Amino acid sequence: MSKTDNATEATRPSNFLEQIIERDLAEGRVPDNNVVTRFPPEPNGFLHVGHATSICLNFGLAEKYQGECNLRFDDTNPEKEEQVYIDAIQEDIEWLGFKWAGNVRFASSYFDQFYEWALHLIREGKAYVDHQDAETMRENRGNFNKPGVETADRRKSVEDNLAEFEKMRAGEYEEGQVTLRARIDLQSANMNMRDPVLYRIRKVPHHQTGDKWCIYPSYDFAHGQEDAIEGVTHSICTLEFQDHRPLYEWFLENLPVPAKPTQYEFARTNLNYVVTSKRKLKRLVDEGLVTGWDDPRMPTVSGMRRRGYTPASIRKFAEMVGISRTDGIADFSMLEHAIRDDLNTNAARAMAVLNPLKVVITNLPEGDVQEMTAAAHPNRPELGDRTLPFTRELYIDRADFNEDNSLSRKKFKRLVTDEYIRLRGSYVIKHEETIKDDNGEITEIRCRYIPGTVGENPPEGVRPRGVIHWVSASHGQEAELRIYDRLFTHEAPDRGEEDFLVHMNPESFKVTKAWVEPGLAAARPEQGFQFEREGYFVADRYDHSSEKPVFNLTIGLKDTWASKAK
Repeated sequence: MSKTDNATEATRPSNFLEQIIERDLAEGRVPDNNVVTRFPPEPNGFLHVGHATSICLNFGLAEKYQGECNLRFDDTNPEKEEQVYIDAIQEDIEWLGFKWAGNVRFASSYFDQFYEWALHLIREGKAYVDHQDAETMRENRGNFNKPGVETADRRKSVEDNLAEFEKMRAGEYEEGQVTLRARIDLQSANMNMRDPVLYRIRKVPHHQTGDKWCIYPSYDFAHGQEDAIEGVTHSICTLEFQDHRPLYEWFLENLPVPAKPTQYEFARTNLNYVVTSKRKLKRLVDEGLVTGWDDPRMPTVSGMRRRGYTPASIRKFAEMVGISRTDGIADFSMLEHAIRDDLNTNAARAMAVLNPLKVVITNLPEGDVQEMTAAAHPNRPELGDRTLPFTRELYIDRADFNEDNSLSRKKFKRLVTDEYIRLRGSYVIKHEETIKDDNGEITEIRCRYIPGTVGENPPEGVRPRGVIHWVSASHGQEAELRIYDRLFTHEAPDRGEEDFLVHMNPESFKVTKAWVEPGLAAARPEQGFQFEREGYFVADRYDHSSEKPVFNLTIGLKDTWASKAK
């Protein structure tokens, strides 16, 4: 079956880009019927949630139409680019479940070709070396109400420009002294067409080419030509590049490129309560306001991963947001819903007591251990069972006991004085005595267990108020819990005149201790759990160990921000 046939048999297109691709395939406009997309990050920071949706789009389209998606680093600005970002981006893409076609590509691999194409434009009289500084150039380009001004440099001969460009390459000029510009139209209503810069001087080493070059192409000059070299059929950008498309097409028309790709634009993913500017995210890192790019509060892919988000949940979020031609803002709760839904279905259950109150089972002899068995997941038998040691001393949550037994069962479904409660997966117990210290604080409670109530209905006259979670005090293990919340309290933290940092949430991170089931010490790093009645947690990717368990709060069981917003 051909790729065209496969495309026909694929599910009906769900967005305008799929409609375009299916039309192009049907009309024979795709060479060899091989759809080629690309994901072109600049390696100047870690990928964030917006990039994640773009990854899902570009790689997803290639998957759907049995084509290819290239990973290409647009590394034309060596001042801000680092190898650590390159490594992190590759890791993020693979973690999300995608694989790029062939080897990793770099714009810098094409620098020799770009240089030759720059010479081609100069020889054609379509590029010139400009000696204006940046401020003067900006002034002379004009604005929407003022046409650009032609300078003497723009009228120089081809020979003069070739000589000047060679001086640029040889390092005879300093940064900011000269640039190479395209000669297009200083009167254009589209500012991007008013003689854009093709090359500028940067006397810094490049992470791929070392000291070979001191001139570097602009993104606009490199973009379309990279696509042409790689045989990209559908170059998909965010809406901010819509006004750049005429320039993209101008270069393809005026250079001897091997192919003619087409650029399409879609609306980027914007989230409330989030900052995605790389410059601002880097500021958070550089000023120590977060622990790094992978801080679980950060909207980076690596941050979400460490927080306990799953690839499936992020891909689901991208599907929920969809593809649009107009900008909008998605509610952060959509992302939280995606992870909550995924973990509810797939995360194993466990018990952790965050605010422990000791319970002494008076009718269980010291040293006796009874092993209880509980399902790892109520609806996933394939996940198996877990063992819960029932011992004389247990911990329950302090909030699960109240001395006032006049409280109605409807209002308080937990343990009260002289009444019964069921321990999850274990016995029904009855309160007998409350022990307090000299300050009147409860230090422990004493109960007895009711034999024959494990997995069975209690005998007549024994009416448990409800079910509570618990952990063995002697066999459980103390763990560190890192409680995370949204990093910002304002739904649009980086808009307006205020510094976005004033909207940082002072309650976004705290550390507490908890007693956890003994089996949780053996959890794998990045293994997620639902801690009963507490939330979804994940074993920290780097810090968790059997000797020192560390769990990060991924998301609460319910959306508490919706009520805050109201």
